[in-house]
Amino acid sequence: QVQLVESGGGLVQAGGSLRLSCVASGRTFSSYVIGWFRQAPGKEREFVAAISRGGASTSHAASVKGRYTISRDNGKNTVYLQMNNLKPEDTAVYYCAAGQGGLRVKNYDYWGQGTQVTVSS
Repeated sequence: QVQLVESGGGLVQAGGSLRLSCVASGRTFSSYVIGWFRQAPGKEREFVAAISRGGASTSHAASVKGRYTISRDNGKNTVYLQMNNLKPEDTAVYYCAAGQGGLRVKNYDYWGQGTQVTVSS
Protein backbone atom coordinates (compact mmCIF):
# COMPACT_ATOMS: atom_id res chain seq x y z
CA GLN A 1 0.00 0.00 0.00
CA VAL A 2 1.63 3.13 -1.28
CA GLN A 3 0.32 6.22 -3.01
CA LEU A 4 2.31 7.86 -5.77
CA VAL A 5 1.96 11.37 -7.17
CA GLU A 6 3.81 12.57 -10.26
CA SER A 7 4.61 16.16 -11.07
CA GLY A 8 6.86 18.20 -13.33
CA GLY A 9 5.25 17.62 -16.68
CA GLY A 10 4.49 20.41 -19.09
CA LEU A 11 5.08 21.84 -22.53
CA VAL A 12 8.64 22.08 -23.79
CA GLN A 13 10.31 22.66 -27.14
CA ALA A 14 12.30 19.93 -28.84
CA GLY A 15 15.79 19.82 -27.40
CA GLY A 16 14.63 21.08 -24.04
CA SER A 17 14.59 19.41 -20.65
CA LEU A 18 12.15 18.50 -17.91
CA ARG A 19 12.52 16.80 -14.56
CA LEU A 20 9.64 14.67 -13.37
CA SER A 21 9.14 13.82 -9.72
CA CYS A 22 7.27 10.94 -8.14
CA VAL A 23 6.50 11.39 -4.46
CA ALA A 24 5.35 8.39 -2.46
CA SER A 25 3.41 8.22 0.75
CA GLY A 26 4.01 5.66 3.46
CA ARG A 27 7.08 4.32 5.18
CA THR A 28 7.93 1.41 2.89
CA PHE A 29 9.11 3.36 -0.14
CA SER A 30 12.53 1.72 -0.17
CA SER A 31 10.91 -1.72 -0.35
CA TYR A 32 9.87 -1.15 -3.95
CA VAL A 33 11.49 -0.96 -7.31
CA ILE A 34 10.18 2.20 -8.96
CA GLY A 35 9.53 2.36 -12.66
CA TRP A 36 8.55 5.09 -15.08
CA PHE A 37 6.18 4.28 -17.92
CA ARG A 38 4.62 6.42 -20.59
CA GLN A 39 1.55 6.20 -22.75
CA ALA A 40 0.97 8.17 -25.92
CA PRO A 41 -2.47 8.54 -27.52
CA GLY A 42 -3.51 5.35 -29.26
CA LYS A 43 -0.55 3.38 -27.93
CA GLU A 44 0.02 0.94 -25.10
CA ARG A 45 1.75 1.90 -21.91
CA GLU A 46 5.48 1.32 -22.34
CA PHE A 47 8.47 0.98 -20.07
CA VAL A 48 10.78 3.99 -19.79
CA ALA A 49 13.10 3.40 -16.85
CA ALA A 50 13.37 1.70 -13.48
CA ILE A 51 15.51 1.98 -10.39
CA SER A 52 16.33 -0.58 -7.73
CA ARG A 53 15.31 -0.32 -4.10
CA GLY A 54 18.55 1.23 -2.95
CA GLY A 55 19.10 3.20 -6.14
CA ALA A 56 22.34 1.52 -7.14
CA SER A 57 20.95 -0.11 -10.28
CA THR A 58 18.99 1.51 -13.08
CA SER A 59 17.55 0.48 -16.39
CA HIS A 60 16.49 2.69 -19.28
CA ALA A 61 14.60 1.87 -22.45
CA ALA A 62 16.65 2.04 -25.63
CA SER A 63 14.49 4.89 -26.90
CA VAL A 64 15.54 7.15 -24.01
CA LYS A 65 18.98 5.83 -23.08
CA GLY A 66 21.52 8.62 -22.98
CA ARG A 67 18.82 11.27 -22.68
CA TYR A 68 16.87 10.26 -19.56
CA THR A 69 18.23 9.52 -16.11
CA ILE A 70 16.26 7.95 -13.28
CA SER A 71 17.29 8.51 -9.67
CA ARG A 72 15.78 8.22 -6.22
CA ASP A 73 16.07 9.83 -2.83
CA ASN A 74 14.65 7.43 -0.29
CA GLY A 75 14.97 10.02 2.47
CA LYS A 76 12.48 12.17 0.59
CA ASN A 77 10.37 9.28 -0.69
CA THR A 78 10.95 10.62 -4.18
CA VAL A 79 12.02 9.27 -7.55
CA TYR A 80 13.09 11.58 -10.34
CA LEU A 81 13.21 11.29 -14.09
CA GLN A 82 15.55 13.81 -15.66
CA MET A 83 14.68 14.15 -19.34
CA ASN A 84 17.10 15.94 -21.65
CA ASN A 85 17.15 16.56 -25.39
CA LEU A 86 13.44 15.92 -25.58
CA LYS A 87 11.88 14.94 -28.89
CA PRO A 88 8.30 15.21 -30.14
CA GLU A 89 8.00 11.43 -29.96
CA ASP A 90 8.53 11.68 -26.20
CA THR A 91 5.10 13.26 -25.90
CA ALA A 92 2.98 11.10 -23.59
CA VAL A 93 1.45 10.81 -20.18
CA TYR A 94 4.19 9.67 -17.83
CA TYR A 95 3.41 7.40 -14.89
CA CYS A 96 5.50 6.22 -11.99
CA ALA A 97 4.83 2.82 -10.50
CA ALA A 98 5.97 0.75 -7.54
CA GLY A 99 6.39 -2.99 -7.54
CA GLN A 100 8.77 -5.86 -8.10
CA GLY A 101 10.50 -4.33 -11.08
CA GLY A 102 11.07 -5.40 -14.64
CA LEU A 103 9.82 -4.20 -17.99
CA ARG A 104 6.23 -5.40 -17.69
CA VAL A 105 3.31 -3.30 -16.52
CA LYS A 106 2.01 -6.40 -14.75
CA ASN A 107 4.99 -6.40 -12.38
CA TYR A 108 3.99 -3.11 -10.77
CA ASP A 109 1.25 -2.94 -8.18
CA TYR A 110 0.85 0.76 -7.47
CA TRP A 111 0.53 3.61 -9.94
CA GLY A 112 0.43 7.36 -9.89
CA GLN A 113 -2.13 9.44 -11.73
CA GLY A 114 0.25 10.47 -14.50
CA THR A 115 1.68 13.76 -15.67
CA GLN A 116 1.47 15.08 -19.22
CA VAL A 117 4.66 15.78 -21.15
CA THR A 118 4.25 17.56 -24.46
CA VAL A 119 7.23 18.26 -26.72
CA SER A 120 6.68 20.67 -29.59
CA SER A 121 8.68 20.61 -32.81
